[in-house]
Amino acid sequence: MSLDLTAEFSMETVGGRTLRVARWRWNEPSEHLPILFFNGIGANIEAVAPLAEALTERPFIMFDMPGIGGSPEPVVPYNPFTMSWTAKELLKRFDVEQVDVMGISWGGAMAQHFTLQHGNMVRRLALAATSTGMIMIPGKPAALTKMANPRRYVDAAFMEEHFRTLYGGLTGGKNEHISRLTPPTPRGYMYQLLCMLGWTSVPALPFLKKDVLIMMGDEDQIVPLINGKMLEALIPHSRLEIFEQGGHLFMLTHREQTISCLRGFLDAPDRPERKAA
Repeated sequence: MSLDLTAEFSMETVGGRTLRVARWRWNEPSEHLPILFFNGIGANIEAVAPLAEALTERPFIMFDMPGIGGSPEPVVPYNPFTMSWTAKELLKRFDVEQVDVMGISWGGAMAQHFTLQHGNMVRRLALAATSTGMIMIPGKPAALTKMANPRRYVDAAFMEEHFRTLYGGLTGGKNEHISRLTPPTPRGYMYQLLCMLGWTSVPALPFLKKDVLIMMGDEDQIVPLINGKMLEALIPHSRLEIFEQGGHLFMLTHREQTISCLRGFLDAPDRPERKAA
């Protein structure tokens, strides 16, 4: 993809998987922890690059899942356990001991699982347009059937025609977003769908002690707002931020609000009990 990005790209082989990795401001001095970001299903690094570039004071790292973007096709399927371990090993390769974690949609489930599996590496968790996995209130059938079809990444006209059905809410930034997408391989997309089959975070979330920000659009057609309310009810130290007229891609249409919300959350003082610990 020929977009001008400030990221440093590399191909990293971890645990037998080769991944395309992007790092922003990695060698620049910063008072902040790096952000480890997990992307939505089928989405390549460039789709979320505007967020990484806007958080100018923070190191930021993300990678394309196998068969997505610039990462080679997966040879064998993977699951949240193996991919969380892979992400941990990737961070260790870059000498990272602790991060703030963020995920959107499918990546929000991965972000939850990574935090639950490797909590010693996580300070805070930010979730966007996501759910608890298998136990959720599903979106509108018209949006879900189109989301399951990787054609939205291959056919720009299809994405243009069905953008509002897919994502709901305001549609500002639509053309820019579409221009940043590259199609996943059929196997890569299928393995990513299968990864979360049967997965749910519901039993573990009441025991999650991290500070958690949940951001949801009130017009999301894929992951309705009620799922964010479920997350807030289950996670003890969580806060729900609702984006009015926000669809599944509210981070694009409400970019400044998203950045402000994230900074406010990540920069807030630790809770007293965290300091004592």
